[in-house]
Amino acid sequence: MNADPPGLDLTRLAEHLQREGLTEGPLTAELIVGGKSNLTYVVSDGTSTYVVRRPPLGHVLATAHDMGREYRVMSALQDTGVPVPRTYHLCRDPEVVGAPFYVMEHVEGGQPPLTPALAHGLVDVLAALHSITPDSVGLGDFGRPDGFLERQVARWKRQLDASRSREVPGIDDLYERLARDVPASGRPAIVHGDFKLGNTLVADGEVRAVLDWEMSTLGDPLTDLALFLLYGEVSSLDRGSAGEVPPGAELAAHYGEASGRDLSRLGWYVGLACFKLAVIAEGIHFRYTKGLTVGEGFAEVGDQVAPIVARGLMEV
Repeated sequence: MNADPPGLDLTRLAEHLQREGLTEGPLTAELIVGGKSNLTYVVSDGTSTYVVRRPPLGHVLATAHDMGREYRVMSALQDTGVPVPRTYHLCRDPEVVGAPFYVMEHVEGGQPPLTPALAHGLVDVLAALHSITPDSVGLGDFGRPDGFLERQVARWKRQLDASRSREVPGIDDLYERLARDVPASGRPAIVHGDFKLGNTLVADGEVRAVLDWEMSTLGDPLTDLALFLLYGEVSSLDRGSAGEVPPGAELAAHYGEASGRDLSRLGWYVGLACFKLAVIAEGIHFRYTKGLTVGEGFAEVGDQVAPIVARGLMEV
């Protein structure tokens, strides 16, 4: 058995997965480098290979990193037009590996450079997700669509306050502008919460799996679209987005045609996406300064916060 990777006790995990009938004998595991939130491992007993997900090692905010939430939404979407890995087991007992975790299918794929065709394919996947009636897949109680946008603005303000470690010029002004001009939401949908190329697996130019559902809920789908468009502009925070990115207006128009959604207030949603992404980046920076991140690429994340805030102030 190889050495335990950070955050995963392989001896205890092997015993647990054997009891569940998923593996036999000792396990090997590899931490998948690049994730800046939940930790992801490829685990094998030499015959079967799975992916294990658990929360980060420290500074876990109260409403983030919910393993049960990720597991439930991916299980519900198994047989829809949205590609997701098969799910096999959810363990809520923190005594096994130090935190709740779940086990899912190992899907072959990666994040190639973004091309116009792939970008449009991602928009199609997003529109397909937003077309699903939540009740039809057992997710009718997965969130509270009424007041979703107001809660989003307030939630990310709370997350910011929980992660403050320095002065960030303009971020409170951005929050105040968003809070006083919240648009009316359209038809609610299943929202991914962090949709980008880096949270998918792609093979042969096709999206094979959408991953990282920890922020998913029921709400306003234009929050997903705006964040996806912003990641296209701020590619350094999307580990797979280097490449040829089509203009945001082109992708937004594609989404509008595929979904039938009203995009007249899209600027406000982009402003919210900037606030959210700035808060996420500031949280990563907070964990990095405390020595609680695993892997590379964290040192520069804090430098992205101020430009993202400035971008948001241009929209609202």
